[in-house]
Amino acid sequence: MLIKERKLVAPTVYPETKAFWDAAGEGRLLVKQCDDCGDHHHYPRAACPFCGSERVQWRQASGKGTIYSFSVMRRAEVPYIIAYVTLAEGPTMMSNIVDADADAVRIGQPVTLKFSASEGGPPLPVFTPA
Repeated sequence: MLIKERKLVAPTVYPETKAFWDAAGEGRLLVKQCDDCGDHHHYPRAACPFCGSERVQWRQASGKGTIYSFSVMRRAEVPYIIAYVTLAEGPTMMSNIVDADADAVRIGQPVTLKFSASEGGPPLPVFTPA
């Protein structure tokens, strides 16, 4: 079964995530990186979850990753694949896999970033098989 894009609900944009969503509107994926320990993290937050430092900066991610885990939602009105994708930079984020054969998706499969329109809000990061 080929999974296509579906209508996605617009996210709520909070002041602390505005830079993330503004970049998404430009077709860029941002993650935070700690200036003290060097680790990247996602979801966006004010302090590093690894060392507690508040010296964190937005950095552009490569858009490359691998599928860590996934589930195919076949009984939804429009079937979709939800997945945890581990980015090349290290953090794992929840997203959707689109333009893929649901029966061919595998854990460890390389994926690349794409953006999908949301209903009345910024585009959302989704991934396609590489």
